[in-house]
Amino acid sequence: MDRFRPVLAVLTAALLAVPGITALSSAARAADADLARNGGFETGLDGWTCPAGTTVDTPVHSGGSALRATPAGSDNAQCAQRVTVRPDAQYTLSGWVRGAYVYLGASGTGTTDVSTWTQSAPDWQRLTTTFRTGPTTSSVTIYTHGWYGTGAYYADDLTLTGPAADQGQPPAAPAGLTAGTVTSTSVALSWTAVPGATGYAVYRDGVRTQTASGTSATVTGLTAATAYSFQVTATNAAGESARSAAVRATTATGSGGGGGGGGSSDLPAHALVGYLHSSFANGSGYTRLADVPDSWDVIDLAFGEPTSATSGDIRFDRCPVSECPTVESDADFKAAIKAKQAAGKKVLISIGGANGQVQLTTTAARDAFVTSVSKIIDTWGLDGLDVDFEGHSLSLAAGDTDFRNPTTPVVVNLISALKTLKARYGARFVLTMAPETFFVQMGYQYYGTGPWGGQDPRCGAYLPVIHALRDDLTLLHVQDYNSGPIMGLDNQYHSMGGADFHTAMTDMLLTGFPVAGDPNRVFPPLRPDQVAIGMPASVNAGNGYVAPAEVTKSLDCLTRRTGCGGYTPHGTWPALRGLMTWSVNWDRFAGWEFQRTFDGYFG
Repeated sequence: MDRFRPVLAVLTAALLAVPGITALSSAARAADADLARNGGFETGLDGWTCPAGTTVDTPVHSGGSALRATPAGSDNAQCAQRVTVRPDAQYTLSGWVRGAYVYLGASGTGTTDVSTWTQSAPDWQRLTTTFRTGPTTSSVTIYTHGWYGTGAYYADDLTLTGPAADQGQPPAAPAGLTAGTVTSTSVALSWTAVPGATGYAVYRDGVRTQTASGTSATVTGLTAATAYSFQVTATNAAGESARSAAVRATTATGSGGGGGGGGSSDLPAHALVGYLHSSFANGSGYTRLADVPDSWDVIDLAFGEPTSATSGDIRFDRCPVSECPTVESDADFKAAIKAKQAAGKKVLISIGGANGQVQLTTTAARDAFVTSVSKIIDTWGLDGLDVDFEGHSLSLAAGDTDFRNPTTPVVVNLISALKTLKARYGARFVLTMAPETFFVQMGYQYYGTGPWGGQDPRCGAYLPVIHALRDDLTLLHVQDYNSGPIMGLDNQYHSMGGADFHTAMTDMLLTGFPVAGDPNRVFPPLRPDQVAIGMPASVNAGNGYVAPAEVTKSLDCLTRRTGCGGYTPHGTWPALRGLMTWSVNWDRFAGWEFQRTFDGYFG
């Protein structure tokens, strides 16, 4: 490449000799500024969100401090900062790093998110990348991180250079306000993004009731059969816009948060969902279906598993007598299913689990999935299906960046299969999903970035499935356990073990969120009657157990807006459907503590 340098030097000299070129270049450079706050970490972690980071005085690239962060086996030790930028402008992100597998990048650019990395930097090495913001982008997230379990990395002198955002004027009033799904207690609103806005406020009958980070919100806590008027405003650092044109909506008659697809109207207003170990035994012991207490409204039979990862052929084999000496006969099992259904309970087959990888890579696998799942449902007389795809069952292919129009075969084929099953069994078919937080809420930061951007391709991979089936989905109960720290809508990381984690994760589902930080790609909120909070039943059941008192705090915060801790949700959802737990067996093993908490709270 060196042979091109003399030619470039001549061209550069010629350009600078043209009148006006030097002045123009100088003016452009003068308009740029370093927008990163505390990029040298001289004031600790001020401005940065670094759950696994700290500052050190050696080694440093310059000044007196640098960042040191240590990835764990399930965490890449990301350090992130949200920066206000100007729409449709060019920016350069640079920084000095040291260590193995160190990344520097920007997300939520509104165009193409970028990252750069070094495999090995035994001494300080500079990383640089550039991007252009989208026409309505007002903020981006810049970050640096390492890789899982590879040891500590260091970063220093991080800069984001480009034009500063113009914060001199409030944004324009939002346009296009419309009312979407209306239930007896809620109205879903959406509107057009406003350039320069960093947030929005929702007004009900002239009173400001809630805020939103994206272009949609669900107003809850409404009275049935009542007319309401709604308006929204846009906000930024300079202030609040005028109000939008009003839209009117009348809530439905009845109570309980609305029906909707997937048989949700057949459930009680507040439901308890539990998994029953039906095909295996473990330390919790075998529990007969007939012995499951009446508190459990939805019982997921765990698990139907594939004959191979890519076959699509699902089999449900009940626990053998050699493993489960107290297992009931097939006839007694069917009788117990009918008895539960007669009592108003739903009994589903859950497909997948931690050991059952299901990858519908072909249309043949899709068709085999539909045929085999239908056979299980028909053989046992079940009410529907729970999708518990974990591991690498769902991963996004490179370039699949729009959750509204997915292209990855395993995602497209799953959507098609579920729609076929729904059409086959009709409105009474119960469809639930139990993804891990990795597959859902991590899409807020990393959807579609994949390994080419330094992130796992499973980040947010459930989002297109949930979105495509949202009108047919009875319940979504994300597994708020076995998870690393997840960034909430407050742009802070939240960790398992307390009320705030459940509150923040559930708030994202009920408020909606920009996918990968892009305000133009907002994942719309789900209805509160479609959402249950997933958690382990006891300390033995999984990583992320939360004590009953903390569960109650989260429920109070989400349904009553009282007792909120470090995280305040964007709304109040008294119609939140309830709780899901892994599992009925583990709750029995722990003396039914989880069941008693639910019964005591919801009566």
